[in-house]
This record gives sequence, structure tokens and C-alpha cells, in this order.
Amino acid sequence: MTHRIELSYNSGAQKLELPIMPEKIEISGDGGGKVYTVAGLGEINVIKDRGLKEISFESFFPAADYPFLQPNIPFRPPGEYVQMIESWMATKRPIRFIFAGGYEINTPVSIESFDWSEVAGSGGDLEYKIDLKEYRFYAAKKVTVDTNTVSINKAKTITKAPARPNEKQTPKTYTLVAGDNLTKVAQKVLGDSGRWQEIQKLNGITDAQLKMLQIGRVLKMPS
Repeated sequence: MTHRIELSYNSGAQKLELPIMPEKIEISGDGGGKVYTVAGLGEINVIKDRGLKEISFESFFPAADYPFLQPNIPFRPPGEYVQMIESWMATKRPIRFIFAGGYEINTPVSIESFDWSEVAGSGGDLEYKIDLKEYRFYAAKKVTVDTNTVSINKAKTITKAPARPNEKQTPKTYTLVAGDNLTKVAQKVLGDSGRWQEIQKLNGITDAQLKMLQIGRVLKMPS
């Protein structure tokens, strides 16, 4: 059975599938129970809502297209992985963590820490360690006051559970990756490939530069 890990941002608008599976993934979570002492009974354990899961793993981003890489994943220079993950952290928004294998995990998470380094003699490979924490979407509840009272002036309140927030929003910038052109970027980010000329004009890109866009260039996106 093939195992895979995918990290994605903005409802899948940007995705990274890890080229090297980590040797292990550490997942921890607090049950949230509280212990109280009751006179004549002793200690009791009150079970409460569980805490947020924490996910940690480490591996490396390869500098060469090694034969042992995960299959069917286009090769990316290691710097592209680092740049994309750090750009996600800068947005202060959750990403999605997907693990597929003997069992599956598919959950929104926050990037708590991301450390990387290049070790001497590694040929350019970048070793990294990443810590994630489960993210729960939340929003304020809407309260409606009913002033139609019968005998006393007492208001009733009705609460409505909020809909799950939409993870997708138009980012302010986009970092070019291998294979990108402005048409693909407009479709991927704005949902309309025909808006590529807006991106060209906003970033001052000449017609002559359209076929020579540099990987890693950060483009401003129209609202």
C-alpha cells in the first residue's frame, strides 16, 4: 500500500506532496479529563472535550531526482518547498494535512513551527522538522432578540450555529512554481484563466517577459 502526505492551502489552490516519506509521524492529543476530590468519595475523573491533536514529523527535501522518491511526484528544487511553506505561515491561516496509508487523516491544521537546514556533504538536500496542530473553525454566534412579549417585558434569544467558514480566499500574492504561466495562475488563484492580463498589468510584466517567468517570483494578485 502506497503511503503519501499532502499539505495544501486555500482549499487546495496550492498543494505540496512530500517527495520523501518521514520515518515516523508523531501524533498526540490530550483527553482533557479533570480530577476532583469529593468528600467521602475521594478522587473522581470528569471526562471533558478532548484537546487539539498535535502532529510532528521530520524528513528532507531532495536536491536531486533520486530513484527512491515518491512515485508520480514532479521534481521540485528543495527551496520551492521551503518558500511555499513559509509563505503559508506568513498568512496566519490554517492549511490542510492529508495522510493516506493504512489509515487516513484529513484535517485542517496550523503550522506551529518549521525548521530546516542544509547539512554539509548532503549535496544540497534540505533537512526539516515541522510541527502542526489541529485547527477548529469557529465564529461568533448570531443572537436575535424577540420583543413580542405577552405579560412581561422579557426578551427571548435564539442562537444559530454558524456555518463552517470558507477556507478559500483570494490571496494577495502568489509564488510561481515550475510549469506556471499567467493563464494557469489566473485559473488556479482567481478561478478565471481569462484574467491573466490583470496579473500582467498589476506586476508590470511585458509581453516579452511572459515566456521567461522566473520560478520563485512573487506576483501580486488582483482582488
